[in-house]
Amino acid sequence: MIEIPSDLHPDLVPLAWLLGTWQGAGVAELDTSCNFGQEASFTHDGRDFLAYASRTWVLDAEGQRQRPLESEHGFWRVSERQVEAVMIRDDGVAEVWYGELAEGKPQIDLVTDAVARTQRSAPYSGGKRLYGYVNGDLLWVGEKATPSAPLKPYMSAHLKKAVDPREWVADLKDLPDDGITFFR
Repeated sequence: MIEIPSDLHPDLVPLAWLLGTWQGAGVAELDTSCNFGQEASFTHDGRDFLAYASRTWVLDAEGQRQRPLESEHGFWRVSERQVEAVMIRDDGVAEVWYGELAEGKPQIDLVTDAVARTQRSAPYSGGKRLYGYVNGDLLWVGEKATPSAPLKPYMSAHLKKAVDPREWVADLKDLPDDGITFFR
């Protein structure tokens, strides 16, 4: 179920399905192939944008964190079905993305419009991303191009909505104080 917060800016209603903290795992094809874990969040403060933050880390064969992979932060806006995002990545890349909400379903296709990178960042010339809300989960796939290589898939993940235990407490008002319900 998609909830629309009462203090959400009206322009952001089409993006309400992104709100929250999402956790899961995916596959990356960078210099080598690896599995990664991810935590991404989309939040709002009542203004006309969503704040976005994502961090990923390499997972070993048992699913344990090995080391940080990459992180990015940004801001997303929407006007009717047109989406724009500005993102900064820890590898020294800044991007402007434009895209469109799919007709009749919670899905966004984004393409880079502008890329700026520092001298120390890896070669990168543009990308595409697809985000979708499928059966209550957030799925995404990213493609990347470099000056010497055409656009190709490089990361994808399947994320589930993280549950905040503080939300559960509100639903537990009528439990008896029997010594077992210690988290009241």
